[in-house]
Amino acid sequence: MSVSIKHLLWIALGVVALLTTWPYGFDWMRAGGNIFNPVAFFGDAIKAGGTAAFLSIDMLVAWVVFMIWVVFDAQRIGMGAKWGWFFVALSYIGVSFTFPIYLVTRERFLDRRQRQA
Repeated sequence: MSVSIKHLLWIALGVVALLTTWPYGFDWMRAGGNIFNPVAFFGDAIKAGGTAAFLSIDMLVAWVVFMIWVVFDAQRIGMGAKWGWFFVALSYIGVSFTFPIYLVTRERFLDRRQRQA
């Protein structure tokens, strides 16, 4: 698969995730939820039990791993920790949106650096 097709696929999946998840986020915020309070967000989701609890706990762990990894990875490859922190902040919009965007940014950065070398 060519890089550009792969990048378009990742971005498309991120946009699909954004468009399919945020209507639920807006409903939750209209009911009084605060998107900047992850404890309340995940707490409300886990209270529902069953599948919602499973998916919420799974996503919480994946999000924490992403936040740690992205800062160190961005610094390790030479983008700088500030870019890692930018993607941590962007992940509040949604990890399923931010992770593909980071992967595209990361690959383009590495490709550009390799061409310059």
